[in-house]
Amino acid sequence: MKKKWITFCFILVIVTFTGIMLYIRADNNLAVRNSFSNSWRKHYVVEEKSIAYVNTTPEKEQVTVLSEGQGYGMFIAAVDPTVKKTDFAKLYQYYLDHRDRGTQLMAWRQTMKKEKWTSERNSATDGDLFTAQALFLAAERWENNQYQVQGQKLISDILRYEYNPTTQALTVGNWADSKSKYYNLLRTSDVLPTMFDKFYQESDDSRWLVIKKSMLKRLNQLSHQHKSGLVPDFAWLTTKNAKPVKGKITASEYDGDYYANACRVPMNLATSKEKLAKNTLHRLLKFFSKQNTVTAGYTLKGKPLNNYQSASFSAPIYIAVNENRNQGYDNLFASQQYIFAKKLPKDNYYDAALTTMAAVMTPLHGL
Repeated sequence: MKKKWITFCFILVIVTFTGIMLYIRADNNLAVRNSFSNSWRKHYVVEEKSIAYVNTTPEKEQVTVLSEGQGYGMFIAAVDPTVKKTDFAKLYQYYLDHRDRGTQLMAWRQTMKKEKWTSERNSATDGDLFTAQALFLAAERWENNQYQVQGQKLISDILRYEYNPTTQALTVGNWADSKSKYYNLLRTSDVLPTMFDKFYQESDDSRWLVIKKSMLKRLNQLSHQHKSGLVPDFAWLTTKNAKPVKGKITASEYDGDYYANACRVPMNLATSKEKLAKNTLHRLLKFFSKQNTVTAGYTLKGKPLNNYQSASFSAPIYIAVNENRNQGYDNLFASQQYIFAKKLPKDNYYDAALTTMAAVMTPLHGL
């Protein structure tokens, strides 16, 4: 009887301790999420009477708004439970006010200097994709049919202006049309299979399933071209294959490396159940799990391009590992948490955006 009582007490202590630790962890996770969410809004989201926009250059004299940044801002607002519907509505209104030339796509950049605004033509597909997903999330969260209808209009125009039916892949923007030499250019961070599934559900347009299959296949082909499994920022597509670009094509001399665009790929594949998505993601995570330190950029052969860490690279990896625990990469779950150990940067929009996304997307999975 005494042994049974001791055993019972031991189990009770363990259960109580576990419960306390889970409570502390959940409470800490919420604190981290709220801290980064508040910092994001304070330093990067500018609110006016009826609109709000993401200023990607808050420490500079010139204000710069990118469709990518606005898309991220809307996505964060739709996912973050602390954001009010009126706050999302202001971000939404800014997007509406800056659509490109009679389309539902957002013009890719607006700037303000000396209180004078200028808006540049053309769209960027990555911004349009996140804006569309944000609209559908917001429609579900706040039961707002207007957001759903607008999201459906937007994905319809993505297919109309940012899709190459020959390669069956999305282009990098509406400027890369059939008359452009960039018509067959792929931005690897535009491979978003979970979003494509949602867009198919919202439109019943089977082209989204075709796009998902084709783009995942090309991404996986790129991953298998090197032992590292890494993929480039940009690649040239044919109807059957893909190859990394060489030199500066649109963004930087690192366009053919795993750099500022491709760093988002782990995040974009994190929740997909597709076989090719999982294979590509696991190849990436396997490479990173073997690195003593995950640095900011690599050649496709796996040579570091820098000797410092960057949240732009680490936050997407953290999101991916958080969704794929106990598969041999948990060392990354621990090592990439450094992004939460310091304050959100005030002068690096990209690091700040991806870190905030990691904070609001994974608050209850442990930090």
